Amino acid sequence: MRRFKLQVQMSVDGYMAGPNGEMDWLTCPWTDDINAYLDALTEPVDRIVLGRKLAEGFIPAWAAGPEGEDQASIDKMNNTPKVVISDSLAESPWENATVMGGDLTKIVAELTSGPGGDLITYGGATLAQRLIAANLLDELHLLVNPVALGSGLPVFADTGAHQKLHLVAARQFDCGITALHLEPKRP
Repeated sequence: MRRFKLQVQMSVDGYMAGPNGEMDWLTCPWTDDINAYLDALTEPVDRIVLGRKLAEGFIPAWAAGPEGEDQASIDKMNNTPKVVISDSLAESPWENATVMGGDLTKIVAELTSGPGGDLITYGGATLAQRLIAANLLDELHLLVNPVALGSGLPVFADTGAHQKLHLVAARQFDCGITALHLEPKRP
């Protein structure tokens, strides 16, 4: 069965962005050890799942070949098919991306039930929160940056109940970021 993973950067106080979506707090330079971790995380992935708001910046940014990124990462991001979760888009304005709307649980069941590699989402905030609240993720890879924001868009919001998670691994990288690999404890 395909695994559905979340990878998100966050502050130590649990925010993935500032109150207005600011990302200027992401100042840790990537080091070789975190690059290797992320390469291993995305290697089995054959589909990227994004929320509409994130897709609007994410897809064009990777298509432009962001400065400082290695070509293999650029190719992986551009060549991997994407699914954009949106109830406001009827069709995709991007190459190599399809739009799915409606019941999130049914969408995830459809995406994970077929053959293929793993799926990964990077959010945005609304999609990540909805996936966590509905317990639809198999793995959470939280990249905890050594900064506190005080307020912003939380990773965990409106979960509706306590969610028990199992810590699979924790790893600190040379850049100061710590990765927490968590999996939901399911009955």
